[in-house]
Amino acid sequence: MTKSNQISRSSCPVSCALDILGDKWTLLVVRDLIFFRKRYFGDFQNSPEKIATNILSDRLKKLEEGRILLRYRDPANARKVIYMPTEKCLDLVPPIMELLRWGAKYVPESDVHENLVQRFEQDPMEFMAEIRQSLRKENEANKE
Repeated sequence: MTKSNQISRSSCPVSCALDILGDKWTLLVVRDLIFFRKRYFGDFQNSPEKIATNILSDRLKKLEEGRILLRYRDPANARKVIYMPTEKCLDLVPPIMELLRWGAKYVPESDVHENLVQRFEQDPMEFMAEIRQSLRKENEANKE
C-alpha cells in the first residue's frame, strides 16, 4: 500500500496514517508483532480477539505492501512463513503505548499491562531502544 496506489482522503497526516492503520485488526496485528512477538499466521489467529482468516490474510498483505512488516520463509520449515516488523512498524510503538495507556485508564475491564506501561513511562527512549534491539536481533536470525 504505497502512496502511488493509495487514494488519500486528504493530505492531513492523521488522515493519511488512518488510511493505512485505521482499523482495529491492523493495529492488533501490529500490537501482536511488536509486543507479543507473534510471527506465524496461526499465532495471530490465536489472539483473544479471534480475527477471521480472510481478514488476517488481508491485513498481513496490506502491512507487507506498506512495508510495515516483512515476510520470510521459515528457515526451519520452508512451507511456513514468518512475519517480522520493520523499522517503520517499530515507529508505531509510542502511539500504540499511548493507546494502551488510554485504554487502561478509561476502559475499566481492559487488561492493564501494568509492567509494560510502567517501563514505558519510566524511560520511553530506553524502552524503545530495548524493543528495537531485540527485534533487530530476531530479524537477523530469521534472515539466515
